[in-house]
Amino acid sequence: MIKNKDNPAQAEIPDIQIQKLIAKELDRQRNQIVLIASENYTSMEVMRATGSVLTNKYAEGYPGDRYYEGCQIYDEIEDLAIKRCNELFNSNFCNVQPHSGVQANTAVFLGTLNCNDHILSMNLRDGGHLSHGHKQNLTGKYFEVFTYSVDPETEMIDYENVKKIAWIARPKLIIAGASSYSRIIDYTKFREIADEVGAFLMADIAHVAGLIAGGVHPTSVGIADFTTATTHKTLRGPRGGLIIADKKYSGMINKSVFPGIQGGPLMNTVAAKAVCFNEALQPLFKEYARRVVENSKVLCANLKDRGFRIVSGGTDNHLFLVDLTNMGMTGYEASDTLASAGIILNKNVIPYDTLNPNITSGIRIGTPAATTRGMGVKEMHKIGEFITFALKNREDKTAIADLANRVKKLAQDFPVYADM
Repeated sequence: MIKNKDNPAQAEIPDIQIQKLIAKELDRQRNQIVLIASENYTSMEVMRATGSVLTNKYAEGYPGDRYYEGCQIYDEIEDLAIKRCNELFNSNFCNVQPHSGVQANTAVFLGTLNCNDHILSMNLRDGGHLSHGHKQNLTGKYFEVFTYSVDPETEMIDYENVKKIAWIARPKLIIAGASSYSRIIDYTKFREIADEVGAFLMADIAHVAGLIAGGVHPTSVGIADFTTATTHKTLRGPRGGLIIADKKYSGMINKSVFPGIQGGPLMNTVAAKAVCFNEALQPLFKEYARRVVENSKVLCANLKDRGFRIVSGGTDNHLFLVDLTNMGMTGYEASDTLASAGIILNKNVIPYDTLNPNITSGIRIGTPAATTRGMGVKEMHKIGEFITFALKNREDKTAIADLANRVKKLAQDFPVYADM
């Protein structure tokens, strides 16, 4: 840290307002139970890398081919991140520079598609992602987007129907991946469909990357032409993205990331990605991944037994959706009530939802963050009890306030960042 009182240009000015806000956020994370499927807690080592002096340097380009001098150490850092990522996912090429999962997706689009080309992806209301074709997103504006839905009865992907739509749409790119789909995605079946219609296949594993790394979800690597991911969800790293592909696509992907959609990489984040890849290579990570899925299944079954309707009847991964229609409340109302009790999750559309996406008929529940805290089966049953009590007593402010104290006590029993 630069501290030189004799040099006004180097004087450090404490920002008390921001320090207080960070302290408040730390307090929130310690005292609430996070069930947002796309959130997690990083290790202190990841945070140290993210907040390091590596943030001070431009490193446009790639190892051995930078546009600025002084990048030798940054070359070593990025090479290490690449090596660890390839080891973790058993791949032979990856790009670790994307600033986010959406940036990773956009780079694949830039490399494979021209304006008005056809994309086939999962309908947003059935579990897809904004970057897969929403009309307000770049994909929806520049490309012709066709979507597949889940079966209205099983609420699972109907691969025969996907194939029928693919033959009609004749897409140049098929996307396999979702942000709120609770079942295993069969990448091999998507590969067969893509081959039949002559399309590229991109697997967006943003949500399940950590489960794949931990060996509890089938991998898309070696099956899809391109695999994109985020590093901050189940993978438990810094906020960022990555792309995995066969070496034959390396030139295309690298050019699409830089200079295609980004300038200088965030090398502090690249270093933090290297840290998280190393953590995911350790034996304990496999146990964490196993427990994430176990906790998800237990909490899902608990709520089902308490009368909640679970979309698709259950879960195979780290998340599930609850349909609140028979409870007489919206997802907005439920998530707001639970937040008042210190249980943090998000409202979410369900398949064939008739309500506005800002209101929704459902909520999405995920277990990565709670699992990272050390919570297990016993705590999932208790959380199921908390959720049920809150939603059944949502008009009783005294009862919700009392529940908030019980939630806080449980959270404090599983401390995070105790040394901060």
